[in-house]
Amino acid sequence: MLYYLFRFLENYGVPGSAMWGYISFRSLLALMLALVISAWFGEYFIRWMKRHNISETQRDASIDPFGVQKLNVPSMGGIIIIVATLVPALLLGRLRNIYMIMMIVSLVWFGLLGFWDDYIKIFKKNKEGLSGRYKIVGQVLISLAIGLTLYFSPDAVIHENVETRTVNNVTVVTHKSQPVKSTQTTIPFVKGNNFDYAQVTSFLGEHKQAAGWILFVIITVFVITAVSNGANLNDGMDGMAAGNSAIICIALGILAYVSSHIQLAGYLNIMFIPGSEELVVFICAMVGALIGFLWYNAYPAQVFMGDTGSLAIGGVIGVMAIIIHKELLLPILCFIFFVESLSVILQVEYFKLGKRKGLVQRIFKRTPIHDNFRVLPSQLDPKCSYVFKNWPHGAWHESKITVRFWITTILLAAATIITLKIR
Repeated sequence: MLYYLFRFLENYGVPGSAMWGYISFRSLLALMLALVISAWFGEYFIRWMKRHNISETQRDASIDPFGVQKLNVPSMGGIIIIVATLVPALLLGRLRNIYMIMMIVSLVWFGLLGFWDDYIKIFKKNKEGLSGRYKIVGQVLISLAIGLTLYFSPDAVIHENVETRTVNNVTVVTHKSQPVKSTQTTIPFVKGNNFDYAQVTSFLGEHKQAAGWILFVIITVFVITAVSNGANLNDGMDGMAAGNSAIICIALGILAYVSSHIQLAGYLNIMFIPGSEELVVFICAMVGALIGFLWYNAYPAQVFMGDTGSLAIGGVIGVMAIIIHKELLLPILCFIFFVESLSVILQVEYFKLGKRKGLVQRIFKRTPIHDNFRVLPSQLDPKCSYVFKNWPHGAWHESKITVRFWITTILLAAATIITLKIR
């Protein structure tokens, strides 16, 4: 809203109004505004939740080797993150931009889905929360909407990058002048940095492009659902999900910015996506909101984000990666999320396999994987066999696990960006 106001005032020569045309100015302002809103609103939110005795069911102190009991800690803190992200995005973003609209809708949708889950847990006293079936349906519906919007919207286009060689045999990357709908995506470690989903369906002949779009939508559903659930599983320790997500969002913001800048896109040999610069404003707002939330969520937490926050954050990360055609970089960037999900899947399947044989067996001491690092030998089931019984030796404090996961995510974020030049 303010963007349009100051662009209007620019026509009348109002001093300073031209700054609102710079993406760097609006992005940094969004970050600062979101941080302030998150920190300020967070304090009032926590007080209100405590005053009305709205808190998550007590977390079992027996799973913590240090016996830390977390009583009467308000949940649904994701509301703080969502509000602190939406306000700067609405004030500073270009609301007619298709990508900004998609991000706002996705944030609200996933936030409501998570809120429904938290509501059942807190007010209905049902620890299971929303049925997994309903969660998946909600995630699939918004994922389909995102994929179909990218297919049908005339504003969601790219300029394909092509390589040309000069007389001095120097490779120069240029972009086609004509914007197109494309099923191409960026892939690491490959010359040209592009992969076209239509190549997979090339056996269909003249229908390969249509089939490529169908495959793209299927990939969209899988990626958004997987990242959203991975972020949800990562939310198990104070500051864990918020810190990891902020780092991932910074990396995505960098990728969105270079994708919207024709010279930088040419330098990195990636497709040019006009209009994606507005994603930088949105993601900077989310980074600010997450940092402000950490003020209260860092150990010992004064508020938990709940599924309201974790599902919304994971959904936004997945949607943004799809929009800028960088979803194939997520296995590196969101490796922590994927390992969390994989550890749970492997643990469950391995346990079921042993149960059919009359055995009690597990791969890890506890899952998701971050819980595996805070288990003492005395807390293990003596009747159960563990593949990684002695890894790690001893138990780590919750804050140490969180910081080490942050460090790992920083390395993965740097590696993700570096891969664009390794081919």
